[in-house]
Amino acid sequence: MSELSNSSGRSDGVEETLKQVCELIESAVTLHRSIPPQPSPMVLVTDGVAVAQAVGRLLTGAKYSVSVIVPGALERAKPMLAMMGRFAAVAKSGVTVRLLCTPQVLAVPHGILAAVRAGQLGFEVRVTDADLHGTVIVDGKAAFGRSGPERDGRYATVNTDLASVRALYLMFAGAWGSAMPVDEHLRLAERLHSDSMRVILERLSEGHTDDVAAKKIQISLRTYRRHVATIMRDVGASSRFQAGVRAVELGLLAQSGRELVD
Repeated sequence: MSELSNSSGRSDGVEETLKQVCELIESAVTLHRSIPPQPSPMVLVTDGVAVAQAVGRLLTGAKYSVSVIVPGALERAKPMLAMMGRFAAVAKSGVTVRLLCTPQVLAVPHGILAAVRAGQLGFEVRVTDADLHGTVIVDGKAAFGRSGPERDGRYATVNTDLASVRALYLMFAGAWGSAMPVDEHLRLAERLHSDSMRVILERLSEGHTDDVAAKKIQISLRTYRRHVATIMRDVGASSRFQAGVRAVELGLLAQSGRELVD
């Protein structure tokens, strides 16, 4: 009987201890849930040091993917452009890195284009004409980008809310799917930057009819229309005016075609 009593007592003691542990865990969980998450500090997107620190912390934990949108405004793009080496290092570690930029940012001297041509990046770059805010998304779980309701994009912060990050990633995926690979963009730019093509692009952007445009640049209507069909196919346009607009958006009219015929 004595042994049974001792065994029962030990059992009751263990159960009481386990009960107390469970109560402590529940209390800790409740306390944790009652504390609102501390928001990450906002940083000015033109502050290169602050941007590098915030994005750098995210990149340190990257395991699978890093999706980057370089903002179109040059002043806001500079801090992100300064991190090309860091993105390249992450790519070399086996993480998939994808970067979206505008034609204007691509053309910045000693920037992305120079690194692409030198083979220094090691990750895929695509070109888009969409006006997107600068964003860095890591593993689909955390993102650095525009903060809260502030609309002009001057400030950014780190966001770990999964729903918000998921929405940002879907936005990136949509833009990425419709963007042009940088090699294709460069081939297209080279092909359409010939003197004759630039003149035709200029006329398309001005909205001239085929007859008027052909007479202005002194070529046959048939030749003009053949060139226009090629341009429309290359830039993915469904109309002549849209082809001219697309050429401007893609940075293919950096120089005025008017200078060639006036």
